[in-house]
Amino acid sequence: MDRRTLLRAGAVGTGMLVAGALPAGADVLKRDRPVLTHGVQSGDVTTDGALVWTRADRPSRMLVEVSTDPSFRRSRCVRGPVLTPDTDGTGKLRLRGLAPGHDVYYRVRAEDLDGRTVSEPLTGTFRTAPVGNADVRFAWSGDVAGQGWGINPDIGGMTGFAAIAARKPDFFLHSGDTVYSDGPLSETVTLPDGRVWRNLVTPAKTKVAETLTEYRGQFAYNLLDANVRALAAQTPAIVQWDDHEVLNNWYPGQILDRPGYTEKRVDVLAARAFQAFHEWQPVDQARAVDGRVYRSFSFGRRLDLFVLDMRTYKDANTAPKDGVGHILGDKQARWLVDSLSRSRATWKIVAADLPIGLLVPDGTGIEAVANGLPGGPGGREHEFAWVLQQLQRRRVRNVVFLTADVHYTAAHHYSPDRAAFKDFDPFWEFVSGPLNAGAFGPNTLDPTFGPRAEFVHAPPAANTSPMVGFQHFGEVAVDGHSGELTVSLRDGKGTSLWSTKLRPEGHR
Repeated sequence: MDRRTLLRAGAVGTGMLVAGALPAGADVLKRDRPVLTHGVQSGDVTTDGALVWTRADRPSRMLVEVSTDPSFRRSRCVRGPVLTPDTDGTGKLRLRGLAPGHDVYYRVRAEDLDGRTVSEPLTGTFRTAPVGNADVRFAWSGDVAGQGWGINPDIGGMTGFAAIAARKPDFFLHSGDTVYSDGPLSETVTLPDGRVWRNLVTPAKTKVAETLTEYRGQFAYNLLDANVRALAAQTPAIVQWDDHEVLNNWYPGQILDRPGYTEKRVDVLAARAFQAFHEWQPVDQARAVDGRVYRSFSFGRRLDLFVLDMRTYKDANTAPKDGVGHILGDKQARWLVDSLSRSRATWKIVAADLPIGLLVPDGTGIEAVANGLPGGPGGREHEFAWVLQQLQRRRVRNVVFLTADVHYTAAHHYSPDRAAFKDFDPFWEFVSGPLNAGAFGPNTLDPTFGPRAEFVHAPPAANTSPMVGFQHFGEVAVDGHSGELTVSLRDGKGTSLWSTKLRPEGHR
C-alpha cells in the first residue's frame, strides 16, 4: 500500500488506525460488510488452547472457527466478544478444550450486529503446548520501529519477522519495546553513506504518543507490515512490555521535563499505554498474576517460562545507587522465587525485559539492574541478589535469563568465582535484538554478579540502520529426550552467529 492509497484510506475507527491489512483490490471507500483490518494473532498458548485476536472496522461480533484440520472439514464455531469502539474495534477470545501438542487451525470472521453479513475470513494457526518430554523450540527478540527506522517498503518491510517465521518456532517471545510510542517517524532518513531510508508514516507516528488514540496507533502501525502480520498468523506470541510502549526510560511517579509532551505525568501516560497494549496484543490478562504483565507458562516436563514486568514496580532511575532499590517489587520478586522453586521442569526460562549485568545508564541515573559500582550489591542489585540467593538456598537449578533492550546480541555467563556477591549458582543470560530498530552497543558489564561476555555482536556506531545489518533474534531449542538446551544467536536474516549447548543438572 503506497502513501497515496494510505492517505486515501484515512483514519479507521476511534484510534485513527489505517486499514493496512485489507486484501489487495479491496475498495476501502465502499464497504457493505465488516472488514478485519489488521490481521489475526494468537498468544499465551497453553496445553488446551490459546488466545485469538482480531480487529474490525465497525461494531460487530467476533466469530472463530477452530479445527485440527487445515481444510476445516471438521470444525466448531465459537462466538466471541462484540468488537466496539470501547476497545478500538479489537477483541480476543480464548479457545479451550484442545489436545496438547497439536497443530490448531482457526478462521476468524466479524458478523454484523444484525446477523445478516459477515466479513471475509482470515486464517491462522498455532500449536498447543505439549506435555511430557517433548521437544520445544522458540524464538525471542524485541525493539521494533525504534530510533526512526520504521516500515521501509524498499527493503521489504520488517524482514526480521519473516526470518523468524521461516524458522517455524513453536512460539515467539516478544521481549518488550514492541512499539516505540516516543519515536516519531520521518518519511525519509539519509544514511551516512548517502543511501536513503524511506518510512511508511501514519498520523499516529508523526508525534510522540500521549492520548489513548495515539498509543493505539503505535500498535496499529506495526501490523501494517505484511511480515509482522504473517508471523502473527502463523506463530503464537508471548508478549511483555518494556519502556518504549510508554516512553523511554520511564518509571512510576515520574514527572516529565521533555519537549514534545503536554502531559507531564508519566503515570497518566502509562495507564493509556497499558490499555492500548492490552487491546492490541494477544495477552491474556487473566493469566497475569496482577492482571497486568508478569505470568508463567508450561511447555511439558522440559520447559517452564516466566515472564517479568521490570517497569511497573521499579523505583526511580535517580534513586541512590548504593541504597536498597527495587525493580521487580516485593510481590513479584517473591512470586518469581516461589514459582521457580515449585517448577518441576528441566529448564526454567526467565524472560526479563531488562538485562541483569549490563550497565544501562539514564543520564546520571540507572535504567536497569546494574549500578556500575564495584563491590557488593547496591540499589536494584539488592533485589536480584536476594532472588539469586534464594534460588541457591532452595536448590533451584537450570535457570536461564533471556532479554533484549540494549539493541545488540550477546551471551553472558555469571559465576560467583568472578563476583563480588558470592551467594548464588552460576547461570547464563542471553541478549538478542533489535528486530527492526537502530543497533547500539556493546554496554559495560558490571562486576557484582561476575558476568563474562562469551559472545558479542554489536555495530561499529550508535544507531546503525537496519539496512547496514546488526538486527538480531535468538532461538532456544530443548531436546525432549536428552533435556539438552541449545541457544542460538542469529542475525536478522536467520543466520546463526553463535550457539551453545547446555546440559541440565539433576534431571533425566
